[in-house]
Amino acid sequence: MSTSKVLKRLWFVFSSLLSPFPQGFDPPHQSDTRTVYVANRFPEHGHYIPQRFADNRIISSKYTIWNFVPKNLFEQFRRIANFYFLIIFLVQLMIDTPTSPVTSGLPLLFVITVTAIKQGYEDWLRHKADNEVNGAPVFVVRSGSLVQTRSKNIRVGDIVRVAKDETFPADLVLLSSDRADGTCHITTASLDGETNLKTHFSVPETSVCQSVSQLEALQAVVECQQPEADLYRFVGRVTVTQHGEEIVRPLGPENLLLRGARLKNTKEIFGVAVYTGMESKMALNYKCKSQKRSAVEKSMNTFLIIYLVILLSEAVLSTILKYAWQSEDEWNEPFYNQKTEQERNSSPILQFISDFLAFLVLYNFIIPISLYVTVEMQKFLGSFFIGWDLDLYHEESNQKAQVNTSDLNEELGQVEYLFTDKTGTLTENEMQFRECSINGIKYREMNGKLVPEGMTGDSPGGSSPQLVIHTNSCCTKLMSEELLFLKAVSLCHTVQISYNQSESWLGGDPFSHTNSFSFSHMEYYAASPDEKALVEATRRIGVAFTGCSGDTMEINTFGKTEKYKLLHVLEFDPNRRRMSVILETPSGGKMLFTKGAESAVLPFTTTGEIEKTRLHVDEFALKGLRTLVVACRHFSPKEYIDVDKRLMSARTALQRREEKLQQAFAHIENHLHLLGATGVEDKLQDKVPETIEVLRRAGIKIWVLTGDKHETAVSVSLSCGHFHRTMNILELLQQRSDNECAEQLRRLARRIKEDHVIQHGLVVDGASLSLALREHEKLFMEVCKNCSAVLCCRMAPLQKAKVVRLLKTSPEKPITLAVGDGANDVSMIQEAHVGIGIMGKEGRQAVRNSDYAIARFKFLAKLLLVHGHFYYIRIATLVQYFFYKNVCFITPQFLYQFFCLFSQQTLYDSVYLTLYNICFTSLPILVYSLFEQLVHPDILQAKPSLYRDISKNSLLSFRTFLYWTMLGFTHAFVFFFGSYLLMGEDTSLMSNGQMFGNWTFGTLVFTVMVITVTLKLALETQFWTWMNHFVTWGSIAFYFIFSLFYGGIIWPFLHTQDMYFVFVQLLSCGSAWFAIVIIVITCLFPEVMKKVLYRHLCPTSTQKSQVTTSSQILCPEPRASWAKLGRRFEIR
Repeated sequence: MSTSKVLKRLWFVFSSLLSPFPQGFDPPHQSDTRTVYVANRFPEHGHYIPQRFADNRIISSKYTIWNFVPKNLFEQFRRIANFYFLIIFLVQLMIDTPTSPVTSGLPLLFVITVTAIKQGYEDWLRHKADNEVNGAPVFVVRSGSLVQTRSKNIRVGDIVRVAKDETFPADLVLLSSDRADGTCHITTASLDGETNLKTHFSVPETSVCQSVSQLEALQAVVECQQPEADLYRFVGRVTVTQHGEEIVRPLGPENLLLRGARLKNTKEIFGVAVYTGMESKMALNYKCKSQKRSAVEKSMNTFLIIYLVILLSEAVLSTILKYAWQSEDEWNEPFYNQKTEQERNSSPILQFISDFLAFLVLYNFIIPISLYVTVEMQKFLGSFFIGWDLDLYHEESNQKAQVNTSDLNEELGQVEYLFTDKTGTLTENEMQFRECSINGIKYREMNGKLVPEGMTGDSPGGSSPQLVIHTNSCCTKLMSEELLFLKAVSLCHTVQISYNQSESWLGGDPFSHTNSFSFSHMEYYAASPDEKALVEATRRIGVAFTGCSGDTMEINTFGKTEKYKLLHVLEFDPNRRRMSVILETPSGGKMLFTKGAESAVLPFTTTGEIEKTRLHVDEFALKGLRTLVVACRHFSPKEYIDVDKRLMSARTALQRREEKLQQAFAHIENHLHLLGATGVEDKLQDKVPETIEVLRRAGIKIWVLTGDKHETAVSVSLSCGHFHRTMNILELLQQRSDNECAEQLRRLARRIKEDHVIQHGLVVDGASLSLALREHEKLFMEVCKNCSAVLCCRMAPLQKAKVVRLLKTSPEKPITLAVGDGANDVSMIQEAHVGIGIMGKEGRQAVRNSDYAIARFKFLAKLLLVHGHFYYIRIATLVQYFFYKNVCFITPQFLYQFFCLFSQQTLYDSVYLTLYNICFTSLPILVYSLFEQLVHPDILQAKPSLYRDISKNSLLSFRTFLYWTMLGFTHAFVFFFGSYLLMGEDTSLMSNGQMFGNWTFGTLVFTVMVITVTLKLALETQFWTWMNHFVTWGSIAFYFIFSLFYGGIIWPFLHTQDMYFVFVQLLSCGSAWFAIVIIVITCLFPEVMKKVLYRHLCPTSTQKSQVTTSSQILCPEPRASWAKLGRRFEIR
C-alpha cells in the first residue's frame, strides 16, 4: 500500500473518532436536493455515481467505549472549578508543596468519578435503547421478494413494508396501502404529542402497486430536499415511468411517513426510504435546546471570582511577608530547614514563584470544589417534588407536572414578568359554536336549529328543514345562502372521522355506512378545535360531513347525500391565516371555499354583505367569541385550468416551493364572494381569574400575547381579570407609519403621567408593535412599564419572541416567564428565562420545547409561589453556606502562617483537608437544600406578597454575600485565637506534663470548626425532618468516630504517623472539652441573639408568617402512594 493511501486511511480513522456524526453519515450535501431511485434501480449508463447516504442506525449516545475517558474528561475540565483544581493538583506534583497532592487529587477524583459514573450510566442506557431500535426486525422488498432484515440495514431507496400498529423505521414516502385509494392513517404522538389520527396519501400512479411483484416492477424516482429537522415541511416530487411516459407528481408532508410515527387503522403500507438513520427528521430533532443559565448560577460564578481574588491576595501577601521576614538582619535560618546549595543559587524570581504557588496550594480549599456537584444533586433530586405534587396533578387528563430541565428550578422564584398565550392557555380550547352571520343576518344555534336574532327556536309552519328563517319574499334566496354557507363550513377543513364500529370495514368503502349508520356514532378528529366545533355544529343543524375517500368528500344535507371531488387543498399557514379547498360540485362546477381570520379574508372579498358582516364580527369579538370569515369563488373552466397549472407548477418545484405556493395562493384566493362569519366560544379555564390576581399580588406583571383580534382579546382579558373594569384601557392600534406610531406613544405616555393615580392597561396590535419596535423601543418600553397589564393581539409567533426578548434585555434585566400550549408559542417559550408548556389540545410542541410542563394555567400559582419560593431559598442558602464554611476552613490556615514564620506548614492533617468538604460537612447542607421550608405552603399561597421578599435575587445580593463572608472570617478568627488563648500557651494541660503540639492544636481548631458550621446550619433550618436530624447530628458523630478510628491505628501505608493517638489525647483532656464548648458558644450566641432581636423588634413579613404558622409545620399524610416521598417531605 502506498504512503499516500496509508495517510488517507489514518486521516479517515482519526476524523471518524472526532466526528460528532456516526460512521456512514455524510456531512451536509453540496446539492440542495437528493435523488432516490425506488428499489435502488439505478440508471444503467455507466456515468451515474450513486450518492452516499447515512445508514439507518440511530445513535443517541454521546460516547463510545474508546472515546469515553478522553471525551468525558475534556468536557468535565471545561468547568472552571474542575480545571482550577487540576492545575492545583499538577502544581503539587511539580513542586515541593506543604500538602500532599492527595488533598487536592482525591476530592477532584471523587467529583470527576461521580460525574463520570452518572454520565456513563446514562449513556449506557442510551446505547441499550439504540441497540433495541437498530436491531428491530423489518421487512423490505429486495430481488422480487419480501425479505426480513434488521432496521439498521435499511438503505435509502429500499421499499419497506410496515404493518398495522408498527412504527415506521425510517422516513418513508408512501407508495401504496391495502386501501383502494392508497391512503393510510398514522399517529405522531411520539414525535409531537398529537394523538389525533392523520391521513397520508400516495400518488395515484404508485397506489395501485399493492403486491411485491408490482412494486419490484415499479420504475420511479423521488427527488426531494436534503434532510432538515422541521417535522411539518417536506418538498419533493416523484417521477413515475409508465409505458415509456414520465408522469411527475408533487410530494409534500402529507406523503411522508416520519420515523417514530405509528400506523393506525390500516393493515399494511409500502413506502420508499428517503431519509435514514441520523438523517431522519426524528433524529435531527435530537438537538439540544440552547442552554439557559439561572440568576443563581451567574451569582455563583461571580462569587467564585471574588474568592479567587481573595485566594490570590492571601497567597501574594503570604509570599511577600515571608521574604520580608527573612530579609531582617536578625533572621537566622532554623537548623532543621537549612537550604541546599542548589536552593541558595537558584533564581530569586523562580523561588518567589515557587513559594507563591506553594501558598496557593495551601489556601486553595477556599474555593469549594464540591459546590457544583452538590448544586447538581440538589437540582436533580429537588425536581422530583414538582412531579410528586398532587396539587399539580390534573385528574381529568391524568397528567402530572413534568420537569424537562432541572437547571432552572430556583428561577421559578424570581419571575418578574409573565407572558401568556390566550387560547388553550387561559381558555379551555374546547370550542362551542354560538353564533354566525349569513348574508348580513345574525343567527344563533338553538336546539340544533339556526335561529335569526330576535326569534325563538320554534320552526314556523312546521318547516321540515332544521332552519328557522324569515318568512318573506327573500326566503328562497336566504335558504340558498344559508345552505351554501353550511356546506362551505362542512367541506372547508381537514377533519377526519372515526366510526365507533368494528374494524370489519377497515379498508372498505367509508361511505357504506351512511344508510344504516347514525351520525351520532361518528367522532370527528381535527388538529384545530375550531374546525371540529364548526363541523359538529353543521352536523347538528343538518349538514353533516360523513367522510372522505381518496379525493371524494361526502356530506349529508338534511338526509340527501352529496359527493364532492376534492381537487386541491390550500393548507393553512400562520402568514396567510386562512385555508381553502377547491372542489368539483355534483353538477360539475369548480368552486373554492375559504375560511380564515377576518383580516385575512375580508380584504379579498368583492361581493356579499361585507360591511354588515364586519360589524357582526366585531360584535362577536366583543362577546369574547373567536371569529372566522367564510367566503367562496366560482371558477369558469378556463379559470380552473389556469389555477390547476399554477398549483401543479408550484407544488412540483424543488426550489423556493413555499414562495411559489404563496404566490399561487394569493392569485387564487382573490375576488371572493362573502358568505358569512362564525362565532365560537372558548371558555376560560378553571380559576384563571384567581390565579392572575394572585400572581399580580406577588409582584408579577402579566402580558397576554395572542393572535386573536383585539375585540376578542380585550373581552377575554376583562373576563379573566387581566384587565379590570376600573382600569383605564389605552390603545396602540392600526398605526400605519413610524411618525404616527411615535406620536401615539407620546400621547399615551402623557396620559399615564397625568393620570398616574389610576391603573392603566395597554392594548397593542401586531402591526403597531412592529412599528414601535423598529424605531421607538425606549418610548414603547416606558409606556409598557407604567401599565399594570399589557395585551398584545394579532401577534405572529416571532413577534411574541421579540416582545419577550425586549423585556429580557432591558436595562433592569427582569426574569421572564413564558407560558403557552401551541406550536406558535414555542419561540417565546424558548426565548424567556423560563418556558412553561401547557398540556393542551394543540399538540405537544410547546411541552417538548419547554422547561416545565403543567396541565392547567391555575397550577402556575403553586409552581411559582410555593415551589419557586422553596427552590430559591434553598439553593441561595446552599451557595452562601458553602462559601462561608470554606472561609472558616482556610482562614485559620492563613493565620497560622504568622505563627510558623510563613514556612508553609499546614495546620490540618491531610486526611482532614481531604474529607472536610466530602464527608464531614456535605450531607447536612444537601438535605437542607432539599427539604427546607421557611413558611408553610398554604401561607405562601394565601400571602402572595411573600414572593416579593425573595425577588431580584435578594438572598444572593452582594450585601448578603458580604455578610456570610464576614461571618466566616469572624468565626475563623474565633476558632483560631480562641483555641490559641485557651490552650495554646498552657504547658500542663495533659496529665503527663506533655505540651499540646501542632497537630493537636490543629485538630482542636478543626473539631470546633466542624461542630460550629454544622450547628450554624441547624440554626438556619426552620423545617426539621428526621433526615435533617439524622445528617446533622450524624455528621458530628461521624467526625468523632472517624477521628478516633483514624488516630487509634498505625496506618502502614502512611509515611508519618503524626495523628496517632492525637484525638484520643485531646478528648481525654477536660480543658479541651471546655475550650470546644466556649468557642462554639462564642460563635453561635451572637447569631442566636440576632435572630431573637430581629424577630421581635423588626420582623420581616416572612418571619411574621413563621410565627403565625408555627403550629402548621408538620405535613399531612400523602394522598397517593407514588407521591409519598414528595408529599411527606415537602408538598402539602
